[in-house]
Amino acid sequence: MDKKKGKIGTPVWRPVCTQASSVDEPVIKDVMFESETGCQMQEVNEAVAEVTDATVSSKALEDDIEALKDEPVLSAAKHSLSVEVGASVIRFFIGKRGSTKEKIEKETGVQIILPSSKQEDSIIIEGTSADGVTKASKEIQRIIDEAVKTPSFDYSHFVSLPLAIHPELVGKLVNFQNSILGISDACVDDNLEGNSDGDLSEDDAQEQQLGKGSDIAVELKVADDKKSVKVDVNGIPLVSYAPKDPEESKSSNLSDLRIEKSIFIKPETFHLTVLMLKLWNKERVNLAAEVLHSISSKVMDALDNRPLFVRLKGLDLMKGSLTKARVIYAPVEEIGSENRLLRACQVITDAFVEAGLVMDKDAKHELKLHATVMNVRHRERRRWRQFDSFNARGIFEQFGSEEWGEYLIREAHLSQRFKYDENGYYHSCASIPFPENMQVD
Repeated sequence: MDKKKGKIGTPVWRPVCTQASSVDEPVIKDVMFESETGCQMQEVNEAVAEVTDATVSSKALEDDIEALKDEPVLSAAKHSLSVEVGASVIRFFIGKRGSTKEKIEKETGVQIILPSSKQEDSIIIEGTSADGVTKASKEIQRIIDEAVKTPSFDYSHFVSLPLAIHPELVGKLVNFQNSILGISDACVDDNLEGNSDGDLSEDDAQEQQLGKGSDIAVELKVADDKKSVKVDVNGIPLVSYAPKDPEESKSSNLSDLRIEKSIFIKPETFHLTVLMLKLWNKERVNLAAEVLHSISSKVMDALDNRPLFVRLKGLDLMKGSLTKARVIYAPVEEIGSENRLLRACQVITDAFVEAGLVMDKDAKHELKLHATVMNVRHRERRRWRQFDSFNARGIFEQFGSEEWGEYLIREAHLSQRFKYDENGYYHSCASIPFPENMQVD
């Protein structure tokens, strides 16, 4: 081996070998060690390099070195991408029994790792090809975009104008519900707890009634030439009758009308709806909150920086007829008839449409402000849900001209459905104020 002067630097072991002269007598030469003081020849320590029954060739050693070089390259070639999709849409790209997910993995050569809990919104796409990971991500996004356009994907948020902040209006709604349901004042607190807690189904009520009847003794008298007949009353089927109760008759009548507590709007969530939204991940929710905050001054300008009051009067139907009602609401009119409220709502709608947060069909709808008081979509009895409706004729006879009152609109909320704050109103993701005092120049 020719000695060459090495550069000063970090010590490096460089194994050098030559082909053995024979299979039985392998030849191992010394190893060059480069140190800061120069290049020196040192013998290999027996504990470090000891070759006995083997033949080492330069070709084999080169293969081993190349194999070691390839290991970090394989590790670096593994690509991973975290995608925030939202827990509500994960089921769409999983598919029935995981069929859609498996198809994506097979076609793109990736592995899709799902969140470990419902609180997590992100999935991880892993693969050895960056192109495969990208294709899988695009396919998942395509599936989500199609899914959110379908009715099976429900709205998650909406822009609301809270009315439940007025205690006197909440009280009127409670009286409205209790009057229809036949609930006494002593049960008012129970009614406020929720629309379904404590309710029994019709079948459950009948079963309990049949199980609580008292036994009735039956005596048979037979007149036949002064002959008497002994009758074993234990062998006669017993009949039980429940006493007639006015409240029970009322309940039976409500059942015939398909009216129950669950289809009433909870008074503490009473509101006006400006815009319905489908925000399926945190990114879209944060964007919606930013949009609402960014237009606060524009909304104030649309309202002319003056307080705005609305009047609620009577009842009306959204669709159907009085005997087949689905949604009942209280009509809303702006006091002063200046259309300031509609202009402010249009500013909100335009901003959300421009941000790409509104479905196309919703962007084309004409706004009709209304305060819903009853809706069959909230019904809890499953056997009534198909082609659901209720008979509202009696409700309109009693409350069709109800004066609900005049109320100040104080703010607009980005509200989350199915989640509530401590005051009972929908969870507020963001809010902007409306004018409460007259501006004085």
